[in-house]
Amino acid sequence: MHKQIDDYASRMATRFRGFLPVVVDVETGGFDARGDALLEIAAVIVSMDGNGVLTPEPVVSTHVEAFPGSHIDPKSLEVNGIDPDQPLRGAVPERTALDLIFKPVREAIKANGCQRAILVGHNAAFDLGFLNAAVQRTGHKRNPFHPFSCFDTATLGGLAYGQTVLSRAVQAAGFEWNADAAHSAVYDAERTAAMFCAIVNRWKHFEDLERETAGLT
Repeated sequence: MHKQIDDYASRMATRFRGFLPVVVDVETGGFDARGDALLEIAAVIVSMDGNGVLTPEPVVSTHVEAFPGSHIDPKSLEVNGIDPDQPLRGAVPERTALDLIFKPVREAIKANGCQRAILVGHNAAFDLGFLNAAVQRTGHKRNPFHPFSCFDTATLGGLAYGQTVLSRAVQAAGFEWNADAAHSAVYDAERTAAMFCAIVNRWKHFEDLERETAGLT
């Protein structure tokens, strides 16, 4: 059992050059990471089995209180369906939200022998920008994510399936898409994680076939 865990950790530690992929999706009050409110954040850690196949772990998520002085565009709320003033939303301050997301990520980094997490997202620069802005505002000193490198599933979806829109890429990967559930951080993170794993596993399948054809296995 210990050997299997060690093999698992070793594979993940080397598969992405020491990075642990973590899918992140945020819902916000606009497009300006410094001025617009972060309202939801969800993260899905990616794990690897003994055969090197990636699978998504259960999502970790929270609603977030708009930081003082932040801007919220009503048009953004029309898209994501969030009511920032709803008392039953269970929103927490940004620092608490970051602690909630970062703790399991740090644990997974250690368990897998990785050095840092790398954010995976659909148009990932958007999510990473809001994450970094929240880290800066709160003065958080234990951000496990690389500050500027990321994996963008819009690019990967275009490469693998010829689709860059999230809904179309997810469906091209063989998964269902519920338009009514979309634009929540949890749903979009889960669908993005499923697609990311499918793309990486597909690539592994092609590599395995090449090795078999070449008589290397």
